[in-house]
Amino acid sequence: MIKIGLTGFGDHDELYGKMKPADRLSAYSAHFSIVEIDSSFYAVQPVRNYVKWVSQTPDDFGFIVKAYQGMTGHLRGNKNYFDTAEDMFQAFHTSIEPVIAAGKLTMTLFQFPPWFNCTKENVDVLRETKERMLDVPCALEFRNSTWYSPEYRERTLAFMKKEGWIHTVVDEPQAGIGSIPIVSVATSPEATYVRMHGRNAKGWQQSSNPEWRKLRYLYRYSTEELTEWQDRLKELEKDSKNVYVVFNNNSAGDATPNAKELQALLGGDDSGLTPLQLDLFDHPS
Repeated sequence: MIKIGLTGFGDHDELYGKMKPADRLSAYSAHFSIVEIDSSFYAVQPVRNYVKWVSQTPDDFGFIVKAYQGMTGHLRGNKNYFDTAEDMFQAFHTSIEPVIAAGKLTMTLFQFPPWFNCTKENVDVLRETKERMLDVPCALEFRNSTWYSPEYRERTLAFMKKEGWIHTVVDEPQAGIGSIPIVSVATSPEATYVRMHGRNAKGWQQSSNPEWRKLRYLYRYSTEELTEWQDRLKELEKDSKNVYVVFNNNSAGDATPNAKELQALLGGDDSGLTPLQLDLFDHPS
């Protein structure tokens, strides 16, 4: 089965209009059956947040929870609010327990930074990370192309399969070592994760700009580009029981209409969910 959603549920005004923030997740779940929680990257979320989110969604709704930045090496000397790695991982486990108990945890996402390159030391980090996550399903996303270099590509994929990592296939600009190519391969028979970041190569390299996040994800996929993914997703579905796709190209509100268009191209795999008005597919001038 192929399921489609967005990163985050709060910043999609095209779905909500003037709706209060407290009501947005319920409205979101009428359109999409999965969501990626990104706030968990910036801070381990209070248990009460997950209790609330679980209660606001249907029984068959799924959450993809992004790992806290201290767990993926993003802090780089910035303050970590946990004294030890054990405390940090335990806090994360405790945090997501309501989602697990409700049967709504699709997976956790470990996105490692651009400086996390393919070395023996970092392979050991991945192995240790997976051990700390116990039996929680974990997806792995790289931001350094050395993992998929000709000499390491097959070994990387074999390692992920052996260690039980869900492969995160990405669509992103090809902008040097800090980006990775489309590697449309499943490493888990249960799930594959696909993240659509857009193809704004110029914006991807604007890390020194104060608004780099907005620039990076400023992109609208064309129907032709989405049709390419229609075929890839159906191939991935042959090797994974579930293929989850989220759109992260939301700087100008393009994620929702792109996700809806891909749903339509796939024949409405999330059947029964509410359609958007067709005029949302028109690119804003």
